[in-house]
Amino acid sequence: MAVYRYPRPASSDITPRQLFFSRRAMLGAAAGGVLAGGLGSGRARADAPVAEPTRGWPASEKPTPRDDVTHYNNFYEFGLEKSDPAELSGSFHPRPWQVQVDGLVEHPQSWDLDALTARFGHEDRLYRMRCVEAWSMVIPWQGFELGALLRAAGVKAGAKYVAFTSVVRPSEMPGQRGGLFSLQWPYREGLRLDEAMHPLTLLATGVYGDSLPAQNGAPIRLVVPWKYGFKGIKSITRITVTDQQPPTSWNRMAPNEYGFYANVNPDVDHPRWSQSSEQIIGEGSLFKTARRPTRLFNGYAEQVADLYRGMDLRKDF
Repeated sequence: MAVYRYPRPASSDITPRQLFFSRRAMLGAAAGGVLAGGLGSGRARADAPVAEPTRGWPASEKPTPRDDVTHYNNFYEFGLEKSDPAELSGSFHPRPWQVQVDGLVEHPQSWDLDALTARFGHEDRLYRMRCVEAWSMVIPWQGFELGALLRAAGVKAGAKYVAFTSVVRPSEMPGQRGGLFSLQWPYREGLRLDEAMHPLTLLATGVYGDSLPAQNGAPIRLVVPWKYGFKGIKSITRITVTDQQPPTSWNRMAPNEYGFYANVNPDVDHPRWSQSSEQIIGEGSLFKTARRPTRLFNGYAEQVADLYRGMDLRKDF
């Protein structure tokens, strides 16, 4: 399915809400079929409404409520509890922002965030997100393909991996000040080059039609929907193309629990819990959580399984 690329419209060009939804009511049956097809490819049409994101999507795949997406997060730079990122990120300043692209590239450059979005635009993508802790969401992101940035940088022969580095600002990020539990800062992540170039791999700059809030990784983060959520490094400051597998934060801290690949796989349990099923955040009730079986590659096997042909997915977890 085509992915629509478009600039942000002027306020005078925006169709009035009442007229927009009246039109959708007349086209409901056709739209439902088209949108359902878009979900299967992991991509959302640009005309899918942001204000009411459940419209037109199968009930089993409706977007997670915005409040859960923005208030149930792992972002240890701000604290260990799920509510800490939203509650403790008020002092974080995502502007101005620079992203350095370097390493084995023809055109190393420090990009201003506004220059990035002006050059590469943004697309709407509705992606499943599966946390290694066995819970899941469905999130409407806005961003651009990482591959577009890497192609513009000109990847040199011999490159095999892409390394990512996050921001270090302990004065604004209380979780970086140490304590009983602390990762090594800065947070680091990495992908194989073919994973980074895959069209599903996104550099997200927005969620639910708005700029990323601090607790979701403002102002720019990685989204790789077939991998566990900890691969989605937030508040990126540097992207380095290299010929060596880069160290990654969780793999460095506990290599027996968090592999470099971190592909969602119901047949490979975490040492302390099963990965065979997942809790669906935003569904269920006070007395009963909503769960479903975990899907290989988080449901994106048709698009990405060829990347791992011939690999032992238990050994290379």
